[in-house]
Amino acid sequence: MESPSAFKVLYSMRHDHPLRWREILGLSPLPLRLRQALFAIRGDANVPGTQYDLSSLQMLNPKLALPLWRGRTPVPRKVVLTNFFNHTQTPIEDGWSVKRTQTRDFQDGNKTYDSHNGTDFCIPVGTVYRAAASGTVVRVVSEFHRGGLKVAVDHGGNLMTSGAHLARALVKEGEKVERGQPLAITGYSGLDAVITFPFGIPHVHLNVWFNGKPTDPFARSWVEEESLWRGGTPTPIRGDAKTEAVEASVYNPDQVAAAIASCVDEDARRRLQSIESPVVQAGQLVFEMAYFPTRFREKAHPYKAIFERSERLSMPFSADDFDGWILASELP
Repeated sequence: MESPSAFKVLYSMRHDHPLRWREILGLSPLPLRLRQALFAIRGDANVPGTQYDLSSLQMLNPKLALPLWRGRTPVPRKVVLTNFFNHTQTPIEDGWSVKRTQTRDFQDGNKTYDSHNGTDFCIPVGTVYRAAASGTVVRVVSEFHRGGLKVAVDHGGNLMTSGAHLARALVKEGEKVERGQPLAITGYSGLDAVITFPFGIPHVHLNVWFNGKPTDPFARSWVEEESLWRGGTPTPIRGDAKTEAVEASVYNPDQVAAAIASCVDEDARRRLQSIESPVVQAGQLVFEMAYFPTRFREKAHPYKAIFERSERLSMPFSADDFDGWILASELP
């Protein structure tokens, strides 16, 4: 069964400008993407290169990938979840690792890989990616070597999310958004998609950061903690986008300034220092420290207060498109 907002969006009249392959894969501008691809493999003085071996091939899944490229979900109206947040990550100083050497997901299983710090929602290319909660857009950037096109939102209460591997952003930095508001059209942008095409699985990699740290939105099975998902599980958004009363994230300007000053990458440091909005600046700091942690000598969080976990996030997709989710291991 074809998802109503899936692959046909590439050619239909739902958008003024149909998606092109250069958007889907994030290939433009090509000279920059080639430099970023080389960076991903080699790294630089402050960022180690990517680590991989034969175990990385487990991410290939033609049975799942090919239908999604064609705009079809393997199970009608279900989002397929593959890789989860790894709770036993290898040292980031050794480089981003797509190996499977030490893994532990929220169910105490191994549905993840070494450096995976998010949740992978496998959906047809062309699906509308939506805000998981109300907030402020703090980052829209395409980095071929780090997840392609990404849109990050500060949801208040020290909670941030970011969707990666998108094709086209529909919002701008500093924009206020409501739960369920369209943020982007999905693709599979980034180096890993190009390397694995067409057997790599199109998906949105959802990062969650809470109190300034990468966080698993699922409650771990071996400890008592609150889920960050509304109702305890990722649930598609029903109804129209709506405004919510959210306690704003309160940032410590001294800690933000100190962390930015500790960035050893001059271009990144200057960019962060030039941002006028305190919310956007602090959000981009959290984002930058998560994607390039070895560039920062100071790892202090930027907030004045620490919040407790609570159920706040929805699955970043509409109930018009999906009813729920299923594990890749449960597919027929």
